[in-house]
Amino acid sequence: MASLVRKAALLLFTEGCMEEYFVKFNFLHGECFKASLSKGLGLGIIAGSLLVKLPQILKLLNNKSGEGINIISVFLDLFAITATVSYSFISKFPFSSWGDGVFLGVQTAAIAALVLHYGGNTTKATAFIAAYISIITAVIIGLVPVDVLWTCQALNVPILLTSKLMQAYTNYSNGSTGQLSAATCFMLFFGSLARIFTSIQETGDTIIIVTYIVATSANALIASQLIYYWNVVPKAAKDSKKKKQ
Repeated sequence: MASLVRKAALLLFTEGCMEEYFVKFNFLHGECFKASLSKGLGLGIIAGSLLVKLPQILKLLNNKSGEGINIISVFLDLFAITATVSYSFISKFPFSSWGDGVFLGVQTAAIAALVLHYGGNTTKATAFIAAYISIITAVIIGLVPVDVLWTCQALNVPILLTSKLMQAYTNYSNGSTGQLSAATCFMLFFGSLARIFTSIQETGDTIIIVTYIVATSANALIASQLIYYWNVVPKAAKDSKKKKQ
């Protein structure tokens, strides 16, 4: 039992901080406070990531439409998430610093498949899922060189910017945010914001830190559009009403 408690505690505290807190009773240790806060935030983000894109998936399923969602933007977003998870996994960073990416990747892949399916490309959706599973398997069993994964991670900054700007332009062109889920977009913004701190604390990797800074800025842009277009009726819906009249 004591062993299980210790293992559970190590999810939140490092070995050194366990000693500071529970042996020396030094509860005001600055570095341990930051390290524990980072791990706590990381675990919280991972727990939240289980639901981050679920509202978006449910919205697609309920409306049976991918209207307003830029599929290229989704693919680029998936690339960025997969690159970060793969690079972090190979680099052996703490799971609390990247674990949310696993669940975000699965949910983003589901969104891409649904958008393809509702766009009349069910065969492409099936082929996409098969190809994505193959890529993930190759990374896990070590078939992808570390240098390739580092390069993919470095490409995340321009890819993230391109992805979000494409979605932002689609929103602007449509005069609405279509089937985008507000809950998903706001959770992505706050999650990436918190990840800046956890990445600084737990990885110290410049590429990872810059990636999350860019992701936060890009997510803020989409979130601001959601607020701006909150009560706007999509152009497609307006046109449909006019035809009925």
